[in-house]
Amino acid sequence: MDMRRLVGRNIARLRKAKGLTQERFAEQSGATQQYVSDLERGLRNPTVVMLFHLASGLGVTPVELVTPDAEAKSEAAKARRAKAMKRKVKKTQIGGQQRR
Repeated sequence: MDMRRLVGRNIARLRKAKGLTQERFAEQSGATQQYVSDLERGLRNPTVVMLFHLASGLGVTPVELVTPDAEAKSEAAKARRAKAMKRKVKKTQIGGQQRR
């Protein structure tokens, strides 16, 4: 799970739910509009201190910014299935080679 993307999605979701523009949210949290834009696109990695300021600007706890959303949970499930499939294929290939 890419934490930058997760934090960005959570910020965008919460900001929009509160009816805030990126510019207004940036003013409230002590950031720039460009920084908020970069965060929401997963291009920035905020510090713990900045997470606190961002959460304060949204009226939420910092934990809410790093809590996996439905998309993150779906991505994690997909990754687990792919990993299990890879193991199954590898096991089948090894088993086939041993029979020769």
